[in-house]
Amino acid sequence: MTFSEQPLLIFDGACGTSLQLMNITEADWAGCEGCNEVLNLSAPEHIINFHKSMLDAGAMVLETDTFGASRIVLAEYDLQDKVKEINTRAVENARLAIAGQANKYVAGSVGPGTKLPSLGHIEVSELASATREQVEALLEAGVDCLIIETCQDLLQTKTALIAAFEVLEHCRQPVPVMASVTIEQQGTMLVGSDIAAVVAALEPFPLFSLGLNCATGPQDMISHINYLSENWPKRISVIPNQGLPEVVNGETCYPLSPEDYAEQMYQFVVNQGVSIVGGCCGTSSAHIAALVKRIAGAKPKQREVLV
Repeated sequence: MTFSEQPLLIFDGACGTSLQLMNITEADWAGCEGCNEVLNLSAPEHIINFHKSMLDAGAMVLETDTFGASRIVLAEYDLQDKVKEINTRAVENARLAIAGQANKYVAGSVGPGTKLPSLGHIEVSELASATREQVEALLEAGVDCLIIETCQDLLQTKTALIAAFEVLEHCRQPVPVMASVTIEQQGTMLVGSDIAAVVAALEPFPLFSLGLNCATGPQDMISHINYLSENWPKRISVIPNQGLPEVVNGETCYPLSPEDYAEQMYQFVVNQGVSIVGGCCGTSSAHIAALVKRIAGAKPKQREVLV
C-alpha cells in the first residue's frame, strides 16, 4: 500500500529531544554541536538508532533528520555547501533503519528555518531558493512525501510551498506534500495569523494534508483541530508536543504521560476525523508505542466539511 492509500498514518516522535538524551560525544558533533543534521554525516548510528526505536514502537512514517537542513540554517555552522549531502544521507539513514519493512515510509522534513520573511529577516527570493535546493535533494534521494512543518509565518509557509510544488512540477514526481503550522498558546501563529487565515491562505494549494505540530500539547490544539475538521476538506494531521514544557530544577520537562498523550490523540481520530498522528518535542518511543496501542483498530471519523 502506498503512503497516500493508508487510511491512518502514524508518524514518529521527537528527534531533537530524543537526541538530547543520547550519549553523543564531542567528536560525534564534528565541531558543530547543536546541529542535529550534521550527525547524518558524522555519526549516523545515532540517527539510525533513533529511527529504529520509533519503528520498534510501531511508527509507520519516519521524518528525516533534515528539519534545519536548508542552506539558511546550515550556514550558521559553515555547512551551507553540504545541503545535498546532508539531505541525501538523512534519507539513506531512514531507509537503513527501515531495512525493507513493508508499509514503512520516509517523510522529507523541511523546517521553517531561523529567519522569517514577514519579520524582515530574509528576502522571499532567498527563502524560496533555499527551499528549492533542499526539496530537490530530498526528492532525488527518494522520500515518500514532503512535510513543510512547524510553520510560523504564512508568508514563509506559502513561499516554501510554492517552491516545493515548482520542484515537483519540474521533476514530474507526484509526491504528497503536507503542511503543518504551529499555533502558539495564545491562539495564533508567531506572526499573528489564526487557523481560519491559515485555511484561507493554503486552500489553493494541492496539499495532501494540513495540520498542527509543536508549540503546545494536544489539549491546546482542540479548538484549532475542530475548525479544521469542519472547514478543511482534505486530510488533517496532529503532531503535538508532550504537553506544554515546564522548567523543573533548571531542566525543560514535558508533562504528558504516554497514556494521556495516546488518549487525547485517539479522541482526535474518532471525534474530529484526524488521519495523521505523531509526536513533536518531548514525545518518546514510549509515547508512540502507547499511541499505536490506543488507536489500534480505530477509524478516523467521516467528516462533513462546511462549504
